[in-house]
This record gives sequence, structure tokens and C-alpha cells, in this order.
Amino acid sequence: MTLSGKIVIVTGASRGIGAESAKEFAKEGATVVLVAQDEKSLTQVANEIGSQARVHALNIAKFEQVEKMISDTLNEFGKIDVVINNAGKISPIKRVMDIQIDDWDQVIDVNLKGVFYGFKLALPSMLKNGGGTFVTLSSGAAHNPLEAWSHYCASKAAVNMLVRCVDLEYRQSGIRSIGLSPGTVATNMQREIKKSKINQVSKLEWAAHIDPVWPAKALIWLSTYSGNEYLGKEVSLKDEIIKQRIGMT
Repeated sequence: MTLSGKIVIVTGASRGIGAESAKEFAKEGATVVLVAQDEKSLTQVANEIGSQARVHALNIAKFEQVEKMISDTLNEFGKIDVVINNAGKISPIKRVMDIQIDDWDQVIDVNLKGVFYGFKLALPSMLKNGGGTFVTLSSGAAHNPLEAWSHYCASKAAVNMLVRCVDLEYRQSGIRSIGLSPGTVATNMQREIKKSKINQVSKLEWAAHIDPVWPAKALIWLSTYSGNEYLGKEVSLKDEIIKQRIGMT
């Protein structure tokens, strides 16, 4: 399956994995819809890509804003082929007794509900057009508790199950739903984690984190039929076979 001419939505596209992914999809000939809250940074990414990029500054935790973005995309292009559920939040990093309710809720709203909105709103047009792909960023935190990450661990565990539910319900209708756990990546989130000085992840040296271009290349690979053996599953970039398949060094 070629990505040329495909319409790809990338959330969290203003930096890190999202920005690199948008650039990689554009190199493959796709039109990329860049979604994040920081319009200035989104515009910078879009300027690098050129005419294949569209900018939608919004909060994915707000259903009405995501709904408008999906509607605008369908009005312009008539279809959505791929959704990359990448946007995520981890701050503030605090233990259960210390974190404020609003802060805990906000992480759940972005990491879980934002992903759910992407599924719910893109599915109807995908089903009408005979299929589509969702690749959703997961994390080792979906499977292992980490101190002061209760909101992040809980949200990623829920997202992991949501990926599987969508696969169960819609695979036979042409929907491809896959999770990607990239490991630790050299992004702003890791700077926030480092600054917290809580748990073992904050103590990792910067050189231990992979370049965001590698998760981006994995997302490209999973968005084609090459990734079909992983439908409904979570792919780990720590897997040596996966590294080989995307050419990761």
C-alpha cells in the first residue's frame, strides 16, 4: 500500500515524534493534517513540508474542536486514510496524594479521551470509504507502574485496550488499529521527566533516548500493509526484529 495521495492526520504534530512523523508522511507523498495547540510551532512544521500540509490548532481533549477538524478535513479532501494518535501529556509529575484533581483529569483527557475522539470521529468516513488506519502511540508505562506517573500509566493502559477494542470491532470492515510503544525518545517530554528527578526514567542519560525520526519511520511502516501482522497489537521499538524492519541503527 503506497502512502502517496493519502490523507493523514497527525496529532501532537508541533514537535517531537509528531513533527517528524508529519515530515516522513509528506516525503511518502501523503497530505498531512497537523494537529496541536501551538499554532506557531505547527506553522513552522507546515512551512518545512510545504503545500502538502494543513494546520489545525486545537485542543484534542475538546470534542467539539476535534469534530470541527475532522469535518473540515472531510470537506476539503473527502476522506481520511490514516490517523496517528500521537499527542500526549505527562506533566505535572506528582504522586497520587500530591497531584491536583484538575491536573490528573487533564492528562486523562488528552491521553485517553483525545485518542477516543480520534477513533470515534474518523471511523464513519473510513468505514464508508472501505477502510483506514489508526496507529496510536503507547508506552511501556501501559504495562509497568512508575512512581508519580499514575495519570500517565493509567491513561496509556486504557489506550492500549482501546486500540484492541477498535481492532476487534472493525477489523473485518477494513479498519487497521495498531499500537506503537517507542521506548524513551529524545523529546520535550523527556526533558520534563528529567526535571522531575522522580523514578528511574528521570535518571537516564540523554544518550539513552532514541531520535524521534525512528518512531516516525515505524509509524510509516505500520501504516502500510507491511504492518498487517501487528493488527490489534502493540509494537515495541525495543524489539530487534522491528528495528531491522524499519532500518533502525
